[in-house]
Amino acid sequence: MSRFALWSKTEKLVARIAGVNIPTNKRVIIALTYIHGIGAHKAKQIADKIGIDHSRRVQDLSDAEVLQIREAIDGDHTVEGDLRREVAMNIKRLMDLACYRGLRHRKGLPVRGQRTHTNARTRKGKAKPIAGKKK
Repeated sequence: MSRFALWSKTEKLVARIAGVNIPTNKRVIIALTYIHGIGAHKAKQIADKIGIDHSRRVQDLSDAEVLQIREAIDGDHTVEGDLRREVAMNIKRLMDLACYRGLRHRKGLPVRGQRTHTNARTRKGKAKPIAGKKK
């Protein structure tokens, strides 16, 4: 018998919620934050609503509890693809309006009033050398 076959039989199945594979060895609160749109606060709210102890691990959850978590997230929260699409549409709307924030998005500059003389490298990209700066 191959080594892979023995390993796959002992492996615990991963919980899949909102299209994301949740890590099984982490606590439920931490594991739920792997879903885009759910932070620590929302994860605690979901666990409290369902009645899951915060210290429990995902691997200890029953299938029914995973199903309850999935239903709570689907019913009450905008997550993953829907949230990404909604944010992209909001940014596109600002760009189409040609308001100040939309213009900043279009130019790839900081949108929320940060300085650009120095810093802002995350939005502007790698620094480009300016020609003519020789001695």
